[in-house]
Amino acid sequence: MTPLTLTADTAAKPPVKSGARRTAWVPTLVLILGALYCLVPIAWVVMAATKDRSELFSTFTFAPGTGFFDNLSELTAYRDGIYWTWMGNSALYAGFGALLSAAVSAGGGYALGRFAFRGREFIFKLILAGVLVPSIVLTVPQYLLLSKMGMADSYWSMLLPSILSPYGVYLVRIYAAAAVPAELLEAARMDGASEWRIFSRIAVPMMMPGLITVFLFQFVAIWNNFLLPYVMLADDTKFPLTLGLYTLLAQGASQPALYTLVITGCLLAIIPLIALFLVIQRFWSLDLLSGSVKA
Repeated sequence: MTPLTLTADTAAKPPVKSGARRTAWVPTLVLILGALYCLVPIAWVVMAATKDRSELFSTFTFAPGTGFFDNLSELTAYRDGIYWTWMGNSALYAGFGALLSAAVSAGGGYALGRFAFRGREFIFKLILAGVLVPSIVLTVPQYLLLSKMGMADSYWSMLLPSILSPYGVYLVRIYAAAAVPAELLEAARMDGASEWRIFSRIAVPMMMPGLITVFLFQFVAIWNNFLLPYVMLADDTKFPLTLGLYTLLAQGASQPALYTLVITGCLLAIIPLIALFLVIQRFWSLDLLSGSVKA
């Protein structure tokens, strides 16, 4: 047997207390419970979408079924494929609306964060107040206003209320003040660059992570929005997925066969959000890596 020798490093390390180890498990346990809370409903939707009408109410909740492709075929054939019309409407409302919102937030946040002008703090406080106002409170006034303009039950009635995001302007303002150095802007002005060129070629690339965040938040908010299309739209060919699936669910009270279509439609509605998050996460990772290389 070799004798046990203590080096300077091992002698200097304090003993790890068992209480500290037990405490370290608390955050992990909380995260696991939170993950289960979020993932269990998704797992239920995935399993339920694979079941046919007879299996949906007669088999174990998390047991897979055999009717996914039949459900998908019936959903596609329902009313000549109106589900895919709803999917396209949701993509239009969420994609175009989030893109416009990110553009408006970029201009407003950059102006508030990098320019000094009279009334700037007052405008910023108004934007903060707008962040605190729930969007549900503004739905009826927006409907009355757009109805007076003759835009109710149109695509514009869904796009226009989504353009301005107070939280997006607030986030970009904070990000622009921290990520866009004033010295760099002054150097560009001394070189003769116009304000538009400075904004588009210098400020926007440096604010891109913040703009992508605004785009993601606004995309998810518009994609999941139910009350605004419920109030604004009457023609079901303009419905987004949320309202279209709600009408299917309401009809399922008298036609239980539609429940399988609703569940399959809910599963398909989740996939674009997951794909968007995975793609945008890649851009976040690239920006962090490029920032570390520059440093």
